[in-house]
Amino acid sequence: MVREIDTEHLGNERVTCCWQVGDVLVDPGPESTLTTVMDEIEDRAPRALLLTHIHLDHAGGTGALVRAFPDLPVYVHELGAPHLIDPSKLLPSAARLYGEENMDRMWGEIMPVPERNIRLLHGGETVEGFRVAYAPGHASHHVVYLHEDSGWVFTGDTAGVRIHRDGPVVPPTPPPDIDVEAWLQSIDAIEAWDPAALALTHFGAYDDVASHLDALREALRKQAEWARDLDEEEFLARRREWVSNLDAYEYAAPSEQMWLGLERYWRKRAERSRTTHAAADERAGTPSGGQG
Repeated sequence: MVREIDTEHLGNERVTCCWQVGDVLVDPGPESTLTTVMDEIEDRAPRALLLTHIHLDHAGGTGALVRAFPDLPVYVHELGAPHLIDPSKLLPSAARLYGEENMDRMWGEIMPVPERNIRLLHGGETVEGFRVAYAPGHASHHVVYLHEDSGWVFTGDTAGVRIHRDGPVVPPTPPPDIDVEAWLQSIDAIEAWDPAALALTHFGAYDDVASHLDALREALRKQAEWARDLDEEEFLARRREWVSNLDAYEYAAPSEQMWLGLERYWRKRAERSRTTHAAADERAGTPSGGQG
């Protein structure tokens, strides 16, 4: 059995879902919607919890779920695990993005996960009947899961946001660690699995895998180019026109956050380029401020 559980985040349908695969859950969503998930699973303990990454809309309810089921194993990439065990650094970062006054309403209580429940992933493992691939780009600690029996891939945010079959495929690009090149490679890794369907957190399952991934590649490049070539106001206008009259896309991937993530990506890329050129000049004996 594979099914989507609509968490109805902030009362909105078809924005965020938790996936149930037999007695395994993938991305439980925030604590603020955990009662919906618990009702759907009839308060029965899952065999395991698989996290694609630790962003609050995907994993914020993990600690609360472990409190309800103390023996629950939680699978997460090694780079994300420390922030589950101690969320003290994650929460201020999220508060800067969403506003301190909105944190409780949006995400509920963020509880630490005991280290004994954590199962570290690196990519390349097979766990609980799922193959794991490291899939950075949206987040440096992102993984995706191929369910071996169904052939479905549970993609978190790596396969983008697509609310309805006829809707656009949109890459969510919030700060802090968007990496366009790595993301394109992660898309290739999903495609190499030749999956039967893509199971998105935002929102639902799609079996038109090749066309979906092609559309995502094009959209990721396009949105990144907008952020490089336009100022913030122009970027926001262009993106909102792209997803006009599709409120669910703004809930799942707010345009302001998409700008912030890509602006940071281009700024960090420029800083790396300057550092590389300065180091090359130094090796060549040329002052880094110019040709002297």
